[in-house]
Formats: sequence, structure tokens, C-alpha cells
Amino acid sequence: MNNNVFITCAVTGSGDSASKSDKVPVTPAEIADAAIEAAKEGAAIAHIHVRDPDTGAPSRDPELYKQVVDRIRSSDTDVIINLTAGMGGDIVFGDCEKPLPLDENGTDMVGATERLQHVKMLLPEICTLDCGTMNFSEGDYIMTNTPSTLREMARQITALGVRPEIEIFDTGHLVMAKQLVTEGLIEDPVMVQLCMGIPYGAPDDPLSLMAMTRNIPDNWTFSAFSIGRMQLPYVAMAALAGGHARVGLEDNLYLGKGVMASNGDLVARANTILTSMGASIMGPEEVRKKLNLTKHN
Repeated sequence: MNNNVFITCAVTGSGDSASKSDKVPVTPAEIADAAIEAAKEGAAIAHIHVRDPDTGAPSRDPELYKQVVDRIRSSDTDVIINLTAGMGGDIVFGDCEKPLPLDENGTDMVGATERLQHVKMLLPEICTLDCGTMNFSEGDYIMTNTPSTLREMARQITALGVRPEIEIFDTGHLVMAKQLVTEGLIEDPVMVQLCMGIPYGAPDDPLSLMAMTRNIPDNWTFSAFSIGRMQLPYVAMAALAGGHARVGLEDNLYLGKGVMASNGDLVARANTILTSMGASIMGPEEVRKKLNLTKHN
């Protein structure tokens, strides 16, 4: 078991969740305030997507990211900023008989440099790197990250002095992550996030989690989470497996059956679970030292 755990809060995500709960933050001010709320409840890291403030749809507009980051940095609450770099890797094919042309409404596929435009502009301490391509359960949608794109994104992130959080959705993604490290494109200390229970990636049963963690090098730092009703049980699972925890409205909307949660509610519950197990909760400064993060203002 890991006795010193940091909590990441994924405050909004990009899925169609804002229509399901009015607690999901949408505007830049709401997203920033959610990150601050999570930090006050014990989250050391806030993982941030942005949304179109008028429609709630996912966005990768750098100006929206700037509004969120500026509001967090100007607050009196310390939290490590972790910006997604997963947007811009979305392909939606036509139907199964006519996959081409692509669905223009859902497809958003751009180059490595454009996907990192907001990261270069804002220099967060961490940004994500989705380390592979995967089918989701959503019809003809594919999360698309080619090896050449991943190599270029890793190179650029490292050159910016930002720590990549490598998102691992399945075992092959872990193989790719090791290759990027071997090639010197990602530097120590290496940080990975195990994204479990997402169709059709690695399932969130204990044996699948252990298969993943047993293949993570001893000197790497990992977090793990699952989605939906397994999010809170996975707080304990992650710590027992030797890792850190992630919660938040990106992955789960409920505190319990029929009880809608805020990000602060989920972080507070994770804090209770971990401290009840005898773990200490790491603050932002402890995590910065552990991961050798560079704080930009």
C-alpha cells in the first residue's frame, strides 16, 4: 500500500455530462472555481478541460484555457495545474458500410503542435499525453494517437519543461510509454495515469489493475482511477496497489446512489477513504518535489 497519496481532481472532462448534472462546470469561471474548490478539499492536482461556455460542448480554444488558468493562479489557493492535451485527436467515421467520408461534426484531427498550443502559451506544470489509439463504446468514434504524433508531442512537452502525465487506457499503451522513455523523449520522473474501466480499454477488475501495475517500472509514479460507480472504490484500490488517486466529475457524477456530487464532494470523500486507511494526503508542494515540477506564474 502507498501511505503517502496525492489526489487529482478531473473537474469537467469533455463528455456529454453537463446535460446530466448542473454541478458540472462549463464556463471558464466555473471550471476554475471547481479546481479551487477541489484543492480546498485536499486535491493537489486539478486536471482541466474547457468547454464552450454557451453550449457546454468540448473545446480546445486556448483563450478559454487562459481564462481558467489565470483565475486559478490569481487565487489564494495553491493547486497544481494539469491541462489536457487529448483534444484534437478525434476521428468519427461514417457508418459501417461507408466509413468515408469522415463525419465532419465529430472529427477534430489536428497536428501535434496545434494540440499543444495552449500548453506552450500557459506552461502548466503538467499536461496529459494519451499514449495510444483506442475504440470507445461510441459508435464510429476513435481516439487517435499515432506513434509519430506521440513522439512529437512528447518531444515538445519535454522541451517546454512541462511534465507529461501519460494516460494509459490499455496494456499496449504502457508498452508505448516505455518506448518513449527509452528513446529519451520523456524524462524522469515518469508519471502515468491508469484509466481503467473505459470501454473498450482495460477493465477495472483487480486482476487487470495488477497486470498493469506489475508492468510499471519501480521508479515511475502512477495514479489510477475508474469511471462511474467504481470511481470511489478505486480510490482505495489505487492506494492498495501502490499508487495515487483520481476523482472528479469528468469520470463520475454521483456521491452515492441518486446523490449528485460536486467536485469538492468527491475529493472530500476520497480524502476520507484514504485517511481512514491510514494514508497521508500529499499537498501541492510535496507533489512538486516528488515529480520535479516547474511552477510558472
